[in-house]
Amino acid sequence: MESSRRANRTVREALISGLGRRGFLRAAAAVTGAAGSVLGAQAASGTPGSASAAASSLFPREILQPGKGPVHGQHYLPSLPDQVRWGYVPALDSEPVARMRSGETITVDAVSHEGILEDQGRDPVSYFGRQGVPRDQVLDDAIAIAADYSRAERDFDVDGPHVVTGPVYVEGAEPGDVLKVEMLSMLLRVPYGVVSSRHGKGALPRLAGGGVPAGITMEEIMPPVGTDGRATGDPTRYGDVSVFTPVRRGRGGVPSGVMRRGSSGEVVFPLHPFMGMMGVAFAPAGTLTAPSLNSVPPTLGGGNIDINLLGVGATFFLPVYAEGALFYTGDSHMAMGDGEVALTAMEGSLRATFRLTVCKAGSGDAPSVAFHYPFAETPDAWVPIGLSDPDGSRNGQINDLNIAMRRAVVNALDFLQYDLGMDRAVAYAYLSAAADFEISQVVDRTVGVHGVICKDHFTAR
Repeated sequence: MESSRRANRTVREALISGLGRRGFLRAAAAVTGAAGSVLGAQAASGTPGSASAAASSLFPREILQPGKGPVHGQHYLPSLPDQVRWGYVPALDSEPVARMRSGETITVDAVSHEGILEDQGRDPVSYFGRQGVPRDQVLDDAIAIAADYSRAERDFDVDGPHVVTGPVYVEGAEPGDVLKVEMLSMLLRVPYGVVSSRHGKGALPRLAGGGVPAGITMEEIMPPVGTDGRATGDPTRYGDVSVFTPVRRGRGGVPSGVMRRGSSGEVVFPLHPFMGMMGVAFAPAGTLTAPSLNSVPPTLGGGNIDINLLGVGATFFLPVYAEGALFYTGDSHMAMGDGEVALTAMEGSLRATFRLTVCKAGSGDAPSVAFHYPFAETPDAWVPIGLSDPDGSRNGQINDLNIAMRRAVVNALDFLQYDLGMDRAVAYAYLSAAADFEISQVVDRTVGVHGVICKDHFTAR
């Protein structure tokens, strides 16, 4: 343990004391200048060699330590302790850690919370070392956050788990606008991830007070009730379950997650990296850890939206509530099934590149729905979104999937009527005949549903 602490101090000195924040950013800028500036300019214009084309290098040949390796954006934002909020999202008046013009690109080194949380020992070198990961494959910024984050004292039972990077000020964004977020590249920073299940959370939780959710028995709760150690007050003894999941190339060379099956078998599934959390400042707050800023529930400002369609090539539209939009991101996922039932996806640190563009009302640059509610699209589909409680923790917390479903359907109808010109009754019939409505997640206090409306159903005739 003492050697691990010494290693943490070494990382702190190298990343923060030695270089300093400005020095580190200069070093990162040098990396960007050597390679990223060209890629960023190409990404902005959509030319060959752009960040979208570079997505084929999903599985880099090296560990993507801060500022090292390919940086596809015109701007680069690392996740050092003073550039992140652990468990909370930015407020309407938060100070930005980066600024950019509308239409420019930015690369963010996202840090996964899995492996640094308190129930895992808050020591990623030791935690991943027990899984056979050598020190040089543990991210320096993850080590620094675990050891040095001091913006607020952590409370594992109250705080959100996510490492939230930002906010980013986008010039020209004003309340009433839409921020268009395009996913240009998602690179794995490390060749492993973690899937966790925690007591009292997930799709099969033990309820507060020890109750059992409707539809299951006490014996069907996960993790099993007999392993619940929360009464100890020591997160390392809570009995939470984390499944370390290495990455290797599967069929056809596709990067895949690998889990054990019994004593000798295995389960291999393809990765689909995306950022589970993308949002803009939505709520006012007097303190950094105000309940309205908790990182777990998604809101009208986006946040922990957990829609697995939002990988490379997708676009996410967010209504703007603050000057500069104040964009943030985190909760990087290597793979996630609809529902995210155990509690987490296959969580793993990613290097994500976005194009951020301000859309004004009346410009036609964003769906009309997006001016008051998050909306998404992929190259193949439009994705209307519904949340059970879109104001987050304010005025209580509702996790009713029926509410989320109704809102997703209404937002789909509004889009089809006002943006595509369909008669509303015909649009309702079309949704029933040909659109899919999928569960985004059931684990974020506010639950989510999203629709999938295929673009190829709509012709110019």
